[in-house]
Amino acid sequence: MINKLKFQLIISVALVLVGCGLLIAGFRVPPVGEIHNSVLIAFGEILTFVGAIFGIDYSYKAKVFNKKNEDNEEDK
Repeated sequence: MINKLKFQLIISVALVLVGCGLLIAGFRVPPVGEIHNSVLIAFGEILTFVGAIFGIDYSYKAKVFNKKNEDNEEDK
């Protein structure tokens, strides 16, 4: 079973890849070589969402997890 932190990491990486795919697709549709503002806005929103999921929650939970491990080692 996958734990929540690994799931968040997988989702975050997948969303960044989707965002990069949007940018690449923006170069391929007419007019070729120009990325439309809507694509840039969508990519920015995806990165903001990934930052919210991965950055804040992941770092907080990692710190809590490390603190619990340190406390367990001190008890031994």
